[in-house]
Amino acid sequence: MKQKILYHGSERIIEVPVFGKGNPRNDYGPGFYMTEHEEMAKEWACSRDRDGYANQYRINLEGLTILYLTRGSYHILNWLAVLLENRTFRMNSDLMEEGKNYLLEEFLIPYKDYDIIVGYRADDSYFSFANAFLSNAISLQQLSEAMTLGNLGEQYVLKSRSAFERVIFQKVIPANKEAFYPRAGGRDLKAREAFRQMRRSRDRGIYLIDLLREGWKNNDERLQRIVLG
Repeated sequence: MKQKILYHGSERIIEVPVFGKGNPRNDYGPGFYMTEHEEMAKEWACSRDRDGYANQYRINLEGLTILYLTRGSYHILNWLAVLLENRTFRMNSDLMEEGKNYLLEEFLIPYKDYDIIVGYRADDSYFSFANAFLSNAISLQQLSEAMTLGNLGEQYVLKSRSAFERVIFQKVIPANKEAFYPRAGGRDLKAREAFRQMRRSRDRGIYLIDLLREGWKNNDERLQRIVLG
């Protein structure tokens, strides 16, 4: 059997994750969000400057369908389209609204058909990077590069009842806010500073307005050269 150890950071001990719950405005919609890394889970647990827990689970992945948004034939616009369908973006211009609708129409994939989604976690800094692309302020290449800033890694999201039924609680590991709250803030600040440095460089890459003018499609081979991470 294909077993995997995953962690969920929370202010609570969660021995039995409940299918059907979760914030519908999270990155990939409602689900149970986890990470492979204990230390990252502790940061998530203390994100509101409170003590928390890294809940550890074992999951049998055998037979489950898994969508890896950061590898294979998928590209950064697929990730962004999924984010656009779930997270709330403030549309400050006609271009942003047109771009959002175009990305959803051309690049949204059937992610809801999978048991588990693996992809980047759009914390505050990553969300601002995506927003900058929608504002036509950074290029597609710069957005792709920004996804590696901060070393957030990937998150695993349980989406189906079948996936929830495979989860077995192992143990809980306390997370101290004095240690892990500053780490989360420091990681975000470093990512933002690296992003500011990156934006200072002149970039003649592909911008949102270019996608709209040229009518880029999901199977455009140029997108395969712009890889997530």
